Amino acid sequence: MRKKIIAGNWKMNYTASQAEDFLLSILDLINTDEVDVVVCPNYTALDRIQNILDDKKVKLGAQNVYFEPKGAYTGEISVDMLNALNVEYCIVGHSERRQYFNETNLDVNKKVKVLIEKGIKPILCVGETLEERNENKLFEKVELQIKEGLLDVSAEDVKNNVVIAYEPIWAIGTGVTATSAQAEEMCAYIRKVIAQIYGENVSESVRIQYGGSVNAKNANELLNMDNIDGALVGGAALTNDFVAIVNYEN
Repeated sequence: MRKKIIAGNWKMNYTASQAEDFLLSILDLINTDEVDVVVCPNYTALDRIQNILDDKKVKLGAQNVYFEPKGAYTGEISVDMLNALNVEYCIVGHSERRQYFNETNLDVNKKVKVLIEKGIKPILCVGETLEERNENKLFEKVELQIKEGLLDVSAEDVKNNVVIAYEPIWAIGTGVTATSAQAEEMCAYIRKVIAQIYGENVSESVRIQYGGSVNAKNANELLNMDNIDGALVGGAALTNDFVAIVNYEN
């Protein structure tokens, strides 16, 4: 049985003090041991949030990383810097990174590999645009993102360390959510692609999240689908809705 994983992506919101206040307001309300819970604040809040989460069941995640270990890369953050803050998960390949900062599958692959090498679990984001869905190119798009994003990553590492997040781009921050059937269909397809590359044992072990306007009202239905193993939550992660999502009824 795959353990659910629910991660909150706070994106470019909250100062360090605001992030601290918000987390403290919800931390004691998260009362389940049946779900892995991750919060991903912005870089400036990581240190303060890490101090709060020390010895807590909620895990610390980052929103991005650079694949070089150090050097003249102004504005970037290395894996070692994340490790120094006890970061356990890191989002890579989010559609906003791909769209606004022109990240390619090759860039994402480099990040996946360096994170695994340094002991941080990547949350690999994949997903199609509305145009690609309407043109029936959604499966082709997601399959390529998976194959190139996981290029040269071992079966053992995929099984034990990688989380895949399916986020249809047309549903991110729009208030439009994929239907549970649409989300389940793609998550099942992703599991099929993993099986083709790594075998059934790995595909049945890897955790696949859904992300895209997840909220307290639709979480139960989404999270009870057979191939959806959690959620990558955006806007609702900034409110008490996150607690309801984490404490969903299965």
